Amino acid sequence: MDNLLSRHWHHLPDDEVVALLESDGHKGLDTFEVTHRQGSFGTNRLTLKKGKSPLTLFLLQFNQPLIYILLVAAITTFLLQEWVDSGVIFGVVLANAIIGFVQELKAVKAIEALARAMEGTALVIRAGQKVKINAAELVPGDLVLLQSGDKVPADLRLLRCRELQVDESALTGESVPVQKQPERIAQTKTLADRSNMAYSSTLVTYGTATGIVVATGDGTEIGQINALIASATTLATPLTKKIAHFSGILLWVILALAGLTVLAGLYHGTPLLDTFMAAVALAVGAIPEGLPAAMTIMLAVGVGKMAKRHAIIRRMPAVETLGSTTVICSDKTGTLTQNQMTVQQLCAAGQRYEFTGVGYAPQGEIHLEQTAIDPQQHPALLECLKAGLLCNDSRLIDNGGQWSIEGDPTEVALITAAAKAGLSNTALEQQLPRIDTVPFESQHQYMATLHHSGTDTGTAPATLIYMKGSVESILSRCHDAYGDGTDTVALDKSSVHRDVEQMAAQGLRVLAFAYKSSTEPAPSISHGDVAEGMTFIGLQAMMDPPRPEAIAAVAACQRAGIQVKMITGDHLVTAAAIARQIGLSGTADSELAHFAINGHALAQLADHELVEVAERASVFARVSPEQKLRLVEALQAQGHVVAMTGDGVNDAPALKQADIGVAMGLGGTEVAKEAADMVLTDDNFATIEAAVEEGRAVFDNLVKFITWTLPTNIGEGLVILVAVFAGLTLPITPVQILWINMTTAVLLGLMLAFEVKEPGIMARPPRQPQTPILTRELLTRIGLVSLMLLIGAFGMFEWAIRHDRSIEAARTVAVNMFVFGELFYLFNCRSLRYSPLKLGLFSNRWLVAGVTTMILLQLLFTYTPAMNQLFGSAPIGWAEWVWILAGGMGIYTVIGIEKWLRRRGDSGENA
Repeated sequence: MDNLLSRHWHHLPDDEVVALLESDGHKGLDTFEVTHRQGSFGTNRLTLKKGKSPLTLFLLQFNQPLIYILLVAAITTFLLQEWVDSGVIFGVVLANAIIGFVQELKAVKAIEALARAMEGTALVIRAGQKVKINAAELVPGDLVLLQSGDKVPADLRLLRCRELQVDESALTGESVPVQKQPERIAQTKTLADRSNMAYSSTLVTYGTATGIVVATGDGTEIGQINALIASATTLATPLTKKIAHFSGILLWVILALAGLTVLAGLYHGTPLLDTFMAAVALAVGAIPEGLPAAMTIMLAVGVGKMAKRHAIIRRMPAVETLGSTTVICSDKTGTLTQNQMTVQQLCAAGQRYEFTGVGYAPQGEIHLEQTAIDPQQHPALLECLKAGLLCNDSRLIDNGGQWSIEGDPTEVALITAAAKAGLSNTALEQQLPRIDTVPFESQHQYMATLHHSGTDTGTAPATLIYMKGSVESILSRCHDAYGDGTDTVALDKSSVHRDVEQMAAQGLRVLAFAYKSSTEPAPSISHGDVAEGMTFIGLQAMMDPPRPEAIAAVAACQRAGIQVKMITGDHLVTAAAIARQIGLSGTADSELAHFAINGHALAQLADHELVEVAERASVFARVSPEQKLRLVEALQAQGHVVAMTGDGVNDAPALKQADIGVAMGLGGTEVAKEAADMVLTDDNFATIEAAVEEGRAVFDNLVKFITWTLPTNIGEGLVILVAVFAGLTLPITPVQILWINMTTAVLLGLMLAFEVKEPGIMARPPRQPQTPILTRELLTRIGLVSLMLLIGAFGMFEWAIRHDRSIEAARTVAVNMFVFGELFYLFNCRSLRYSPLKLGLFSNRWLVAGVTTMILLQLLFTYTPAMNQLFGSAPIGWAEWVWILAGGMGIYTVIGIEKWLRRRGDSGENA
C-alpha cells in the first residue's frame, strides 16, 4: 500500500484502482482494515512543520547590526548614569523586537489555516453501511459519498457520478465549476483537467458521486501545497536589506573613529578617563538612535494610510516593499476579473447582439451594430433568451441590491441576460410550467426541459421542449433554424460554426439553444424525444469579464514602470482574451505565442529557459501551484521585486515566496490571507495601485529622514573628532548629544512621516533593487550639511569662549546651533528635489507643531535652572541667538541653491 500513493490514479480504470487499494467498490473497507490503515497512514490532517520556539524567535529580533548599535548606545548611557536616556533607548530596542516577534509568529498561521481547511465530516460506506465520520478518520480505500454543498474531504478517484460539478477555483484557478465523470483519462492530463478526480478542500456545487480515497493528509494535492508553503523562503525586504547593510557599515565606521579618538587623546597626553569619555561622546553622537523608531513609526503611519485605502498590511516592511515592486504577478479569477460569468454576445437569426453591463446584476442594454435596441422587436433574440431562462435550474437572488446566486454560474449568466431584455423567470414559468427535465450529463452534453403551454386547442403548441448544451450536441439534433419571425428557415451549420470560432477566439464560452413544439400533450421527456427534429434558436457566449477598475489600474502600473503578469489555472485562450482586454498583450493584434504560455509548455523548460520566458511573457495559463512558485523564483532570479496577488489555496506558496504577497479579503481563502503580507479588503486590483503609491511615499519619507538625521550624527562626530585631534575642549558633551539626537528625532524628524506625496510619484519608474538608499546626490548633500554644522557649532563655541562666555554657555550655543541647523534643514528635506514652497508651507501641520514644540524645549533647555543642572547648559544672550539663527538660515539657503542648481542641470539634460 505505501508505494501506491504516488500513482496516476486518473489514468487507471476504476476496477484496477479499487483492486490496488484493496477495497470494495460497493461495500468499502471493513472496520478492522480501517483501524489497521489508520495506524499505517495516520490521520487525514496536515503535518505542521516544527518551527523555532517563541523564545528563539524573540531573541533573533536582536540579531541585527542596527540593534547592536542601539544596544551600545543604551549601555553607554547606562554607564554614564543617564538612566532616562538609557531607558528610552532600551525601550526602542524592546518595542522593535516585540513588533518583529509578533509579525513572524503570525507567519506560521498559514499552515495552521490549511490544517483547519481539512477538518469536517464525511459520509462513507464501511462494511456495506453508510456512516458519517470525522474527515480526519478517513484512510486510503474508504468509499466516500458526495452531494451538493459538500467539501471534498480527501483526494478521491471518482467511481460513479450523477451530474457532478465541483468548484476547484481555490485549487486550480478554474473560474467555473468543473463537470466530473468517472471514466479513465490520459496520464498526461494536468491537475485542472483530471475530470475523474475530486480533490481535498474543493466544493461540490451540483450532483452526487461516489469516490474512493486515494490520498489523505500530507499525501493530498493540498498537502503538497502545504509542503511548498513550509519550504518557501521568507525573503528580507529591500528596505531591511539596505538598512542592515547600512547599519553594518556604520557600526564599523563608529568603532574605527572611536579607536582613532582614543589614540589621538593618548597622543596629546589627555588623561585616560577624558579620552574614554571623548570616544564615548563620538560613538553616541554618530549612532542614529532615532532611526529604528522612526522607521517603525513611519511604516506604521503607512499601514494606517493603506488601511483607509482598503489594504491591510500584515508585515510592516511590506509597506516599503510595495514601493519597490517591479513586477506584479496576479491571479485572474476574482482578482483581475469579476468572478461572475456574464453573457456578452448572442447570435440569432443571422444577427449578432452585444450586451452591456458586467456581473450578475441585471443591469445593461442590448446592442445591435453598436446601437441600443428594443428586445421586443427582435423575436429570435427573445426566443434564445427565453430558452436560456426556462432550461435552467439556478437562481439569481436580490439581497437588497447585492446579487447572489444559487446553482451554476453559467446558468445564472443566462438569467441575467434574459432580465436585461425584461424577461422574468417567474412570469415565464407561470405561462410555460415545467413538466419534466432531462438533466445535463457529460456523455450527452445537453440539458432539456419540457413545458406545458397552457392550451390544448390544437391551434397552438400544447408542449414545448427547450434545450441547451454544447454546440456540437445541439446542432446534430437540429434540422432547421428559428427565423427572424415565426417561420423557420434552413439551418446553415457552417455559418453557426464560423460564429462559434469567432466567439471562442475571444475567450468566450459558447452555449447553443434549440426548441421543439408539439400539439400533443406529453407527460414526460426522454433522450429519444430530443434525438432529432429540433429547431436551432441561437448561441449565447459568456465569460468572466475583467473588472473595469482593474483595466485602469493595470495601465497605471505600466505607466509607473511596473510589469503586470497574469498567472492563472484557467484555459490559455480564455486567459489571453482577458489579457487583451486589460492591456497585458502588448498590442491588440499580438500573436498568442508572443505573450502567453501554458503550464504544459512551462513544464518542458529548463531553469535558464524559464527565466527568459518569465521575463518576456505576460500570461501564464493552466499552471500548477509548483509552477506558480517556480515563476516567482525565476523573476526574483532576474533581480525583480515581485508582488504576487491571489485568493486561492493554490496561490499560497507563491504568496509566501514573493517579496510581497497580496491576498483577497472578501473572496480569498484563509490560507491565502495567512500566507500574504497584505490583504485587500475590497478584492480590487485597483487598490494595489493605491498601495504602491503609498509604499513609494513611505520610502520617500524614510529617505528624507535618513538624509535629515545623518548630518547631525556626522556633524557631532566631526566636532568631537576635531576637538580631540586638536587637543581642545569638547564643544558638546555626551549627555547633550543624547538630548539633541533624541528630541530632534522625535519632534522634528518623525514629522516627515506625515509629509505629502512628491509630485509625479507614480510617473517615475520603480526603484531598482540594487540602488542604494542614499544616492550620490544625497550623500553630497549630507556631507555639505555635516560640514556646515561642524563649522557653525565649532566656530560659535570658539567665538563664545573668546568672548569670555562660560564653558557651559559656549556649549549651549553649540547645542542650539545643531538644533536650529537641523530645524532649518528640516524644511529643505520636506522634498529632496523641490522647494518646500512648492509643497505649501503649512501642508504638513504635524511638522509645524513639532517645530514649535522643539523651539519651546530649547528655550527650556537654555533658561530653566533644572535643565541647566541636568544637561550642563546655561542662559545665553540675544547676540548668540542672532548667530545661531543666521547659521540655520545659511544652511537652508545653501541647500536651497544646491537643489535649484540640480533641477536646472536636470532640465538642461532633458532638453
